[in-house]
Amino acid sequence: MRRLALMLSLLVATLSAGPAAAAATTGAHAFSFVSIDGRPLPLSDFAGRAVLVVNTASQCGFTPQYEGLEALWQQYRDRGLVVLGVPSNDFGGQEPGSAAEIKTFCETTFGIDFPMTEKVAVKGDTAHPFYRWAAAAKGAPRWNFHKYLIAPDGTLLAGFASDVRPESADLRAAIEDALPR
Repeated sequence: MRRLALMLSLLVATLSAGPAAAAATTGAHAFSFVSIDGRPLPLSDFAGRAVLVVNTASQCGFTPQYEGLEALWQQYRDRGLVVLGVPSNDFGGQEPGSAAEIKTFCETTFGIDFPMTEKVAVKGDTAHPFYRWAAAAKGAPRWNFHKYLIAPDGTLLAGFASDVRPESADLRAAIEDALPR
């Protein structure tokens, strides 16, 4: 009886610890977003693939990086890279639109067809749990188009500042190293 009580208390403690505790053992795959179309988008769906998570905005000086992100997606997706756009209005109010407006802008202006999430907070107390976890390990985004690279096993490999363009040799080398073999 005592053993059963101990096991139950450990189970309750583990479940109540939430995504941050789960991430300690499973990495990024412990987190889930909602797609820009309103469907669940668990990062565990990308297990076995490298993922470049980028907080985006439609009215930012870095917005032209969408073109380079789409090029990365086209070049590497068959080799195991997922580019994941995460719209956020946290920096300068530069993503004020609705999900439908953001999706239309991305598709018509840049031909984006990589996965995107609904708009979320990426900094502060209201940040999405993935961003709180990633910020603790690799630093918080300081502006739009900050990039986090996740290994196929869910390990957070690196963070890249907004001014690191998708064409950057350093970013491309990190992606090449992270691709599944």
